[in-house]
Amino acid sequence: MRSLKGIRKHDRKKITCNLLVALPWTLSLASRFHISVEEEVWKRFPNRCSYCGECPCVCKKNKLKKRKLHISHAGKSPASLAGFQQMFLAIYPPATRTLTDAGVHLAEETGEVAEAIANFFNRHEEEHFQAIRTELADYVSCVFGVANSAGFDMAAELATLYRRGCHVCHRGPCVCTFETVIAERS
Repeated sequence: MRSLKGIRKHDRKKITCNLLVALPWTLSLASRFHISVEEEVWKRFPNRCSYCGECPCVCKKNKLKKRKLHISHAGKSPASLAGFQQMFLAIYPPATRTLTDAGVHLAEETGEVAEAIANFFNRHEEEHFQAIRTELADYVSCVFGVANSAGFDMAAELATLYRRGCHVCHRGPCVCTFETVIAERS
């Protein structure tokens, strides 16, 4: 959520850093649930918007009231982080929404991931576990949406930030305590 502060203050460095820290945390959370984010993102966004089924998205233009059901996958899944970013750039071009709009959408999806996890922990039902999968895919799409709107390459920036291991302790694997991570000002 710290990325939102960067968006509000028009601070590209803060946006970039905080998205780069949030994405690996999200991926590690998904891993703890044995969820392949790559597979879930591809199932939900097979080279097209998960709502209107088009690339580029035409949801705003067509004012859709209901999600279109689509099953077929157009082409192959991207083979890299950069490939996924390019896919989302094609589906949701930054010219169609502001960075602020992309940030608000990211905040919505962050809340929906948290809600899905809370529901699953409360009830331990398959439908709630499936909701975690779906919401993680939506969250990741929004991370790429913010990165594309802010104009930075996630893969290149991640490689730079983590070139010496953890961006805080510079070790791999990270040996930071939770308190160390929380205290890190980003």
